[in-house]
Amino acid sequence: MKESTQEEMGLGELSAAGFLAMLRVLAGERPVLGGEEIFQAVECAAFLQVKPLAKYLIDSINSDNCVLLYQAAAIFGLLDLFHSAALYIRDSYAELEEHLGCLPDDLLAYVETLLPSTFVAVGAHTPTFEFLEDLSRTICYLDEETNTWRTLSCLPLSASTFLAGMATMDNKIYIVGGVYGASKQVVESSFCYDADANAWSEFPSPHQLRYDVRLVGHEGYLYAIGGEYEKISLKSVERYDLASNTWTFVSDLPQPSTAVYEYESRRDAWLPVTELKRPQSYGHCMVAHRDNLYVMSHGPSDDYCFNLTSRQWTALPGQFLNSKGALFTAVIRGDTVYTVNKMLTLLYSVEEETWRFKKERAGFPRSGSL
Repeated sequence: MKESTQEEMGLGELSAAGFLAMLRVLAGERPVLGGEEIFQAVECAAFLQVKPLAKYLIDSINSDNCVLLYQAAAIFGLLDLFHSAALYIRDSYAELEEHLGCLPDDLLAYVETLLPSTFVAVGAHTPTFEFLEDLSRTICYLDEETNTWRTLSCLPLSASTFLAGMATMDNKIYIVGGVYGASKQVVESSFCYDADANAWSEFPSPHQLRYDVRLVGHEGYLYAIGGEYEKISLKSVERYDLASNTWTFVSDLPQPSTAVYEYESRRDAWLPVTELKRPQSYGHCMVAHRDNLYVMSHGPSDDYCFNLTSRQWTALPGQFLNSKGALFTAVIRGDTVYTVNKMLTLLYSVEEETWRFKKERAGFPRSGSL
């Protein structure tokens, strides 16, 4: 292009603030953008086709800026940001409804055509000939309107979810590893459920067979983290590329400790973030909301919040007393935390560094992963 030979070039009406936001993101910073800065950053990402800035804006969507990002993306034609912001609004429609009056009819109609995210539960199941049709083979979802766990699908006959790794990505459920039978043989196949097609398929398993493994889906990749094989703990980590249908080894896990680590995929490195405030031998569940990590525990002890900007821990009153049943799992949707055990599903609204109770729903009455 001819501009590459020029000493300088004009960017028309592109704002300096939007250009500065782009430079900061490209330099690895995570700038907090105000209202006008958000609009200008969207304009810059669209005008200069800066994918890292567009991705940063998608990752920054929250209840405070989702409507503005949705409108700006519609104006400047950033389709991925447009769809992501619309999905966020749909998931938090009840909480945001009073703020949606500013949207044009066509933008509001698009939001209402989308299906909100659904809380899915996969029971702990291991194939046995005697119980191939038992309830543990079912994948369930929480129908919040009727307060009922309903069946979404049944696991393939050869699939096990006992000590398996499970993750969701792009409206699909992935199952890797696990064991089956009384002898706890390692499952050698991996399974994918496509919710749009209501169909199961198999895909390659990691090079290292593993069970009690943590599976994470992120930006087109699955990460099989640690686990065990033949009663030996594994520190290896493998990454599955959905586009090429291949597994590759990445950096091993750090040595066991009480530290919290962040995996930097571009550098293929595990970076220490902090030390746990109160180390425990079991019962941890961690969720992230905006710039905070919340570490919850089973029992009456305090929970803790770690702020990634201030690098400080704050104690929070514990929510999960033994009288209510042990904490099963917790997930975030929008500004709402879903906490689940066999008796109750409790919903909390995250407000600053505190949680406010919202409502109670049915618990998931069996073991499994959510």
